[in-house]
Amino acid sequence: MTAARLKIGIFLSYAIFAILLNSVGTVILQSIEYFRIDKVTASTLEAFKDLPIAITSFLIASFLPRIGYRRGMIVGLAVVGAACTAMPLINAFWGTRLLFFAIGVSFAIVKVAVYSSVGLLTETRKEHASLLNVIEGVFMLGVLGGYWIFAAFIDHGDPSSPRWLQVYWVLAAACAAAIVVLATARFDESRAHDEVGTHSPASDFGAMLRLAARPLTIVFIVSVFLYVLIEQGIGTWLPTFNRQLLGLSAPMSVQAASIFAVGLAVGRLGAGAIVRRTGWYPLLIACLGAMAVLIVVALPLANAASGEAVDSWAGAPVAAFVFPLIGLFMAPIYPAINSAILSAMPPANQSSMVGLIVVFSALGGTTGSFIIGRVFAAFEGAGAFYLLLIPIAVVAISITALKRLTDRAA
Repeated sequence: MTAARLKIGIFLSYAIFAILLNSVGTVILQSIEYFRIDKVTASTLEAFKDLPIAITSFLIASFLPRIGYRRGMIVGLAVVGAACTAMPLINAFWGTRLLFFAIGVSFAIVKVAVYSSVGLLTETRKEHASLLNVIEGVFMLGVLGGYWIFAAFIDHGDPSSPRWLQVYWVLAAACAAAIVVLATARFDESRAHDEVGTHSPASDFGAMLRLAARPLTIVFIVSVFLYVLIEQGIGTWLPTFNRQLLGLSAPMSVQAASIFAVGLAVGRLGAGAIVRRTGWYPLLIACLGAMAVLIVVALPLANAASGEAVDSWAGAPVAAFVFPLIGLFMAPIYPAINSAILSAMPPANQSSMVGLIVVFSALGGTTGSFIIGRVFAAFEGAGAFYLLLIPIAVVAISITALKRLTDRAA
């Protein structure tokens, strides 16, 4: 019962951060409408979110076992809950910057704590991969739910109305609920504490840097960097692909892109059950193969589309529905490779590894969006997405190497 309560607290925490992290586009839009700021100023919110995630995860990862993973989650939720409470009270654009700074710092703490806790809640590699897939699936459900939650508080008749700020009272209450669940759950973290008690914080940080230089870690970093490059490249530019190549209207372009997010959510939740039977490596090789096939099949359909304006789903090209399904097959990859590296390490080293995961995930996401954007501008039609076959092939090679190295480390 205690483990179940802790898992509920983790799921709720991750869903809250999914909503807040992915609200940046909505908040930028509302900041322009409500606070009357220009687009350049509004765009700074991304940096207030992303930079604290990378910096905090790098600095806190080696120290978090000393604080405690459950306590770390509670602290992260408390900080972000306070920031949500402050949003409608401050009622100024600088308050949104403060909010996203708090979200970035808190998510870095919570993600390191959550990922490190999975190894203490599971006994086998298959259980580890299964739980991590479910956690990431819940995150994607939170992303989808967040659009509807924020939309419910926006006054469609008057987008400049302050009514949208009331959503933060709901989110602050959700943070409080998650804190209560975590605070009342018992969690034995002794395995993570045992190996850090005799080390100084400076030596722990040095150990994390040495960890990054190990062959196993380098192969993993290549895998996770390229995966996130693929995911963020598709996720960021799919609406533009739908609009410019398929001729969908602007609202339909965004709605069609949501199929990609739905695929990620369904794929990760489904993989949580499948990976228990197959193991992570056969599943991922099959998924990478399916991604390559889907690209080869779907993009010619996109090039064959007329490009004329489409205002109804009945007239939408087949490619608008087929290509986003790539999310279904890429969904298990990120949680599975994270699980593979973490389950091959002792609990005391896992928080340091999670710090590296968060840093290189952030770098991969930024790089992916930049590369696809540049290629999208340089090539006609679907050429930008054809180039994704290259990192898909490299990921297949790198996870094969990862499989061999994790088997040796086990």
